[in-house]
Amino acid sequence: MFSMPPATQALILSCVVVFLMQSLGVDGLALFALWPVGSGGFMPWQLITYAFLHGGMSHLVFNMFGLFMFGAELERVWGSKRLLVFYFVSVLVAALTQLMVAAWSGSPNPTVGASGGLFGLLVGFAMLFPHRRIVPLIPPIPMPAWLFVVIYGVIELFLGVTGSMSGVAHFAHLGGILGGWLTLRYWRGQLPFGRRR
Repeated sequence: MFSMPPATQALILSCVVVFLMQSLGVDGLALFALWPVGSGGFMPWQLITYAFLHGGMSHLVFNMFGLFMFGAELERVWGSKRLLVFYFVSVLVAALTQLMVAAWSGSPNPTVGASGGLFGLLVGFAMLFPHRRIVPLIPPIPMPAWLFVVIYGVIELFLGVTGSMSGVAHFAHLGGILGGWLTLRYWRGQLPFGRRR
């Protein structure tokens, strides 16, 4: 754990500490979930703070494992500052996407979890290391990172459009992918931000 790069380690430890506080029933944490704009509970800081809350142990473990797998690798390439910028832009775009979908659908439910940031890291990993082999848990079939992200994105879009697995913020996941993709395109000077020289 303590050999991980510092930003990745700090993100994981922060989420674990907040989850322990949730488990102990600390009052006021609901103020930090991402509430829909029309719900009466929305506050601007929730665009970031929702990513530190989680809905259960499996939710936390899955997200922290992804942060460990992809965040540490990207931080070793980019450094801590750039990783944090990339991660929180993904979190922010995921939040904005979720708010738009909630406004359209009339959903009153809050959103929690680091999944938007994780999906941003995943697309960043696939753009930097497109041919690196990934073995997902289900199905355990090795595949290049770019293919894994495409398949996962299509599944999330399908589940979001059909309303399958209610209670999962599929469009926030897609927003995280979009945020990560746009950030890396911006850093590279690629369309839609300009042309690489």
